[in-house]
Amino acid sequence: MVLYNKTMKTIFSGLKPTGEMTIGNYIGAMKHWPSSQADSRSIFFVPNSHALTVRQDPAQLKTRTLDLVAWLLAVGVDPDESIILVQSMVPAHAELFWILDNFVTIGELSRMTQFKDKSGKSSAEGQLAGLFNYPVLMAADILLYSTDEVPVGEDQIQHVELTRDIATRFNNIYGETFVIPKATTPQHGSRVRGLDDPRYKMSKSDHPDSYVALGEDAESVIKKFKRAVTDSDDKIRYDPKSKPAISNLIEIYAGFAEVDIATVESKYQQKGYGEFKQELGELVADKLSVLQAQFEKYRSNETALMAIIEQGNAKASQIANEKLNEVKSKIGLL
Repeated sequence: MVLYNKTMKTIFSGLKPTGEMTIGNYIGAMKHWPSSQADSRSIFFVPNSHALTVRQDPAQLKTRTLDLVAWLLAVGVDPDESIILVQSMVPAHAELFWILDNFVTIGELSRMTQFKDKSGKSSAEGQLAGLFNYPVLMAADILLYSTDEVPVGEDQIQHVELTRDIATRFNNIYGETFVIPKATTPQHGSRVRGLDDPRYKMSKSDHPDSYVALGEDAESVIKKFKRAVTDSDDKIRYDPKSKPAISNLIEIYAGFAEVDIATVESKYQQKGYGEFKQELGELVADKLSVLQAQFEKYRSNETALMAIIEQGNAKASQIANEKLNEVKSKIGLL
């Protein structure tokens, strides 16, 4: 794999190792990642430093970091075709973060939705500075690798826009330095909703009935879909505004069956919610069983897993240090 070629598009994305990975993570991000490997420089990272905005159990954070790398391999990310890195093991991320923190304002960070939401529930004064600043670390993550596209869910688009603003600001002062990245989202599945309440994004931090974890057994998966909320009428029709619950389930079905929304609607137009939810649960359970077998193969050999991480970190460090040194030279840091 070529580390960098200006004619080659760079795609960069990652998932925090907090809690179990869910089918929302899979449909919205992970299942799409392998498809970019053939014609782009693909970089996938585990942002474990981002996880520190919430107190973590040290042993659990280490375990989940390794779990996530194993899931990346299980879904088809090839370490010989892509770069897989762990954020805390590439120091350039933290160093560029501090530099870029001086190219963003308190006002801009105060307008970030996730900070506003959390500080709205309790006073802003009681929030950790890391929660306030972490969009700048995310900007550093992206800009270190001359990223062109950042596949994200809808809730992260605002952070990519801030990254674009920071990069443009730096470029205007010091000359062309950073590639201006753009956020990309899948046509469907970019914001999979909770099975118990479609008003909210599926989250591993909510009630267990709201999400399905990638590691769940078939019986549990099928039960959760049977219990999933639906809308008032019994028509299986995609209409996110007036039928958010069934529309969410249709998106999940389409994502796991690898078909479009219209195909799902056509298949179930004469059937009821009960049959649809039963078959959806079976579909998801079958797909997860294949992924789980791949996950166990990689996760059971921790020595080999660490070798893959070290290989990816070495490739990433070569790219990241080159960009960091360019930035430091332009602003006068030795």
